[in-house]
Amino acid sequence: MRIGLLSDTHSYIDHKLEQFFFGVDQIWHAGDLGDIKVYDYLKSLSDVKLVYGNIDDSNVRQHFTESLILEIEGMIILMIHIAGSLGNYNQLTRKLINEHKPNILVCGHSHILKIAFDHKYNLLYVNPGAYGIHGFHLVRTALRFEINSGNISKMEIFEQPRKKIKIEN
Repeated sequence: MRIGLLSDTHSYIDHKLEQFFFGVDQIWHAGDLGDIKVYDYLKSLSDVKLVYGNIDDSNVRQHFTESLILEIEGMIILMIHIAGSLGNYNQLTRKLINEHKPNILVCGHSHILKIAFDHKYNLLYVNPGAYGIHGFHLVRTALRFEINSGNISKMEIFEQPRKKIKIEN
């Protein structure tokens, strides 16, 4: 299964992702969608799995959940927007990890792209960074990868400079 993963769009999406996400079986959005129109756009590209984030309003929250458990190709995936830092998760995330024993933890919120194995909880920590133009990040990022028979492969990063800010003297 081919997966496209992004987070923290903060109501911003553009067509630059279309080619990168072309042919994916699912798009995962790890929270801070911002505007439901972003979901509508992603849905036009592929099947979408999404959790809400801390900036999402009641319209987004009534359609989606705070966390999501997926079972794909022999792997259990936990998706939540605010998980905490690698190995030092918040109370809800620890509860969900202990309950579901995921192979992959997908989160957002930090705006920092990070992929690392967490030996303490025996899972792959995946944060795709931020695709939107709001925040401190200088580069907008997204991920694409495959899950086949319990294995992750072909992990690729999409990078796009964030909207340039004009500084006037």
